Amino acid sequence: MSRVESKQSGNEYQVVVIGGGAAGLSAAVTLGRALRSVLVIDAGEPRNAPAAGVHGFLSRDGIKPQELLEKGREEARSYGVDFLAGVAVAARSTAAEGSELSFDVELADGRTVKTRRILVATGLTDVLPGIDGIRERWGRDVLHCPYCHGWEVRNKAIGILGSVPMALHQTMLFRQWSPNITLFLNDVVEPTDEELEQLAARSISVVEGKVQSLDIQDDALSGMVLASGTVIPVEAVVTGTRLEARSAVLESLGVPVVEHPMGVGRHVEVNPMGGATAVPGVWAAGNVADLMGQVMASAASGVMSGAAINAHLVAEESRVAVQAARLSTLPD
Repeated sequence: MSRVESKQSGNEYQVVVIGGGAAGLSAAVTLGRALRSVLVIDAGEPRNAPAAGVHGFLSRDGIKPQELLEKGREEARSYGVDFLAGVAVAARSTAAEGSELSFDVELADGRTVKTRRILVATGLTDVLPGIDGIRERWGRDVLHCPYCHGWEVRNKAIGILGSVPMALHQTMLFRQWSPNITLFLNDVVEPTDEELEQLAARSISVVEGKVQSLDIQDDALSGMVLASGTVIPVEAVVTGTRLEARSAVLESLGVPVVEHPMGVGRHVEVNPMGGATAVPGVWAAGNVADLMGQVMASAASGVMSGAAINAHLVAEESRVAVQAARLSTLPD
């Protein structure tokens, strides 16, 4: 049997991967290498598109996000993976009672793709604070993760925007990268006496009052503007965001989306050994399940999910083969 024949079954794919980021592409490569027929449906809206580079990814530190994805697609195609540009909006089970798992994946433009298994790797959406300038500077000099961006703003004047309960945690972390840290309480954060003592001990300034906007000069961040009109000079701003899993397809299948135990947003709970969801035949990998995972962690989860899906298909195919063999030995 040829390689193509072993992978393809009519117009049905063995696995449809929804999302073409680090998690989805890693899963696709893993499954392609396992001789599975795989389709990646990619909306082309990666979360880290505004960033100048990907960091913390061994051997690829600083690579542009788009370049990393292009390399990933090239690798996946070398193993026979197909790609479809589009937005998957829903999916539904098409399996008759007692039959093997099968699904239809529906795209926004009306197209439908058939598959035996689904991996959702659609990532998340950052819900940004409603302060003028935040969205326009996001990924440039408005940041969120010290391990992703701390080196690039080391020793600069960094303002921590009090926008989420973890702002104090962010403040203490970023102090590792710069001695010039200012925490803007923004009428949101209320440090305890103990926390104020810690901030003072680390020479971290604290500014009261609501932040109104960012001050931009010559396409560069120069300060934070308070509602009073006072401008506090900063060269970078750190803000927390609410992290919302892009979960429409999962919810259409009946997969529950729940509040993260740390209160940072909503995600999908999965089996940590491979990413299986509560719905048979459906997996999730990357930030849709792990809200705080960096790019390398998302890629690793994609590999694990790809292996788990292949094992699930092997088990199904073995059951079918045994049933066929038993039927073939029955007397006429």
